[in-house]
Amino acid sequence: MSNEILCLMDFARYQRWLDRAAGHPTCFMVLGKQGDVVWGEGRAQAAEIGRTIAATGDAAEGVHRIAWGDSQMVLYKPLVMTGVGQMGWSAILVDSLDDKSAPPSLDHLVEAFDDLSIGIADEYRQKSELRSMTEELGSRYEELHLVYSVDRHVQAQTRKHDGVFHDLLHSAAEHLNADVVAFVRPSKDICQYATNLSKEIHNLDLVLVEMRGDLFRFIQASRDSLVINEAADPRRAYIFTDMPYKILACPMHVDGRVDSIVVLINHMHKKDFSNSDRNLTEILANQLSSLSNMHLLLEGMREFNQQLAMTLIEAVEAKDPYTRGHSDRVHHLSMEIGRAMGLPEDELEDLHWGSLLHDVGKIGIPDAVLCKPSRLSKDEYTFIMVHPERSYEILRHVKHLEKAVLGARHHQEMYDGKGYPHGLKGNNIPLHGRIIAVADTYDSITSSRAYRAGRSHEVAMKEIARVAGSQLDPAIVEVFQNIAAAEPEWLKRFQIRRDAA
Repeated sequence: MSNEILCLMDFARYQRWLDRAAGHPTCFMVLGKQGDVVWGEGRAQAAEIGRTIAATGDAAEGVHRIAWGDSQMVLYKPLVMTGVGQMGWSAILVDSLDDKSAPPSLDHLVEAFDDLSIGIADEYRQKSELRSMTEELGSRYEELHLVYSVDRHVQAQTRKHDGVFHDLLHSAAEHLNADVVAFVRPSKDICQYATNLSKEIHNLDLVLVEMRGDLFRFIQASRDSLVINEAADPRRAYIFTDMPYKILACPMHVDGRVDSIVVLINHMHKKDFSNSDRNLTEILANQLSSLSNMHLLLEGMREFNQQLAMTLIEAVEAKDPYTRGHSDRVHHLSMEIGRAMGLPEDELEDLHWGSLLHDVGKIGIPDAVLCKPSRLSKDEYTFIMVHPERSYEILRHVKHLEKAVLGARHHQEMYDGKGYPHGLKGNNIPLHGRIIAVADTYDSITSSRAYRAGRSHEVAMKEIARVAGSQLDPAIVEVFQNIAAAEPEWLKRFQIRRDAA
């Protein structure tokens, strides 16, 4: 993965910085761990230098040198990241001078090269962390789908109680990639299960009996989750004795006691149950334990969804620090407008999620475009135009967000029909999209960006009034103007919220 991340970095910027520090053009190269040329490929000697450093180079920390021909030398340094190790090399080719005759300018160049290499390693670390966050985000999507699957089945219980647990367990088995997912309540002689087998379990009946027996008693006594992955785990002497399966079991607490457990079983050839699996299974167990109390279930889901939404938003904002807090502020403004318009509670709920997640599609925009400090090219702007539709693609699978996602999808439409992604016009634009557009416009004008400072409230309100009827719905603009005029404390609170981001 090291070369892949290195290839995404803008080494032309480092080249310019090194040239300025040296006072003349320098022969600067970035090499992969095996010596392949990542930057500087046009230099005739780069490939040969890369092979030489990879074969004989000193991987110890610091700047090293090797003689090159009769009159030159290569200065090189390993690029190392804590926790990852070496991911490549940086190198420059300079005129060779012995230590006694080396002018101070060479010492200055070595120092500048050392600083530059540290900068490359730091940027690599940041991009690596962002990639890890994006990968974690992918797993969070699965968690979101599972939680809403719980919601869907809970809503169905009033119509079809008998099949609720089985459908829910089957959905959990697919999302968690588990061979068996079971709900066990020995006091009621209940052991419902669903399978998603990677290969057959011949003694499944005995496995289910063991769940109701020693496994349940162990969880009931410990009151804590249990994970057994290793064949040599000493607990196998009295739990699932002689049964070669990986086990993840979580308690379900009711009135201060454990009366049920949720159990996941996998064949030994599958990967170990992780902390993420345990956390998600505990969420599932908690949701099931609250099944008899609809209000508590829905409140718990809302809190989880809020946290998950913030994870999505933070992943977007990590790509562009200048937009930090933007989603939260647009959400705050949108809800103010929605309440002032007298929207009913179910519409406010949809507006809540649509405004909070309106920019989640920016996850798919390349950093070089999203963070560009200057004017975008036509192709770069096309990448930006994709993000509302990308937000829709990410969120449309969540049934609970069917209406909420319309606001995110259409917040860049213009009232005169010249917006995107679908060029909708006037009241054909979904109401929530028109509300979010006003809030988004205000925050975009008053917030600082890489290429300009944020403008004042007065400037923002004047600009919003100017584009009312062309870019923005004039009726919603009027509501927003009334809010700002009638509630001076609201403006003060919002400015504090923005400045604290």
